[in-house]
Amino acid sequence: MKTPKSFAQALAETRLPSVFNPYADCCSTYDRADAARVRRRNLVRCLDAAIAAHVDTIWIARDLGYRGGRRTGVPLTDEVHLAQAAALMGGIELDRATRGPMVAERTAAIVWSVLTRIGEPAVLWNIFPLHPHEADDPFSNRCHTRAEREATWPLLTALIAMIKPRRIVAIGRDAGMALNGLDITVKIVRHPSYGGQAEFISGVNHIYGLTADDDDGQTIELPFPDTQAARGAAA
Repeated sequence: MKTPKSFAQALAETRLPSVFNPYADCCSTYDRADAARVRRRNLVRCLDAAIAAHVDTIWIARDLGYRGGRRTGVPLTDEVHLAQAAALMGGIELDRATRGPMVAERTAAIVWSVLTRIGEPAVLWNIFPLHPHEADDPFSNRCHTRAEREATWPLLTALIAMIKPRRIVAIGRDAGMALNGLDITVKIVRHPSYGGQAEFISGVNHIYGLTADDDDGQTIELPFPDTQAARGAAA
């Protein structure tokens, strides 16, 4: 797993029950026939661009969400913000893997609003890099289990070894606790869901040395309801 391509292949080979692997699985309801290949390609392009640009920060949340990374292959990124992600990563090409209308996700909207304002790319990831769902509802979010984390932890350590970041931004307490003990600087910020948006923005501003004049702590108005908060905070 020393290159983005070999990393994406290892990710695609990971199989677990009640888990959708967007880099290997195809959703019969929303996906194009080549969706898994498109998502692997999106991820590889992001990682290649990050390595070429010497990106020194990884943002890590807890689980991949069903409205964001499950559909795009890019963690913390929904379809609405694929173009912003492509632009900030140096003008790379990122493609949709799904049919029908684009789906927005609240955490992704906040993350990309903040990243765009910072004007500096970051590698985006999750402690558990696949989409864990309830057994009877593939379009739900749940917290990953200890066994699921242990099964995919080598992927996280491989990513860190590949990117060689100066620091990690842990999005939410759960992500911060999971990353405790790593031999790297980890800064924890509030997860933006469940009313944590202003604290998240303030925390990121502090890490990046931004001031109140840079919209510190302000609320980002979003054109859709907080459906994610109702179904579990993941991205």
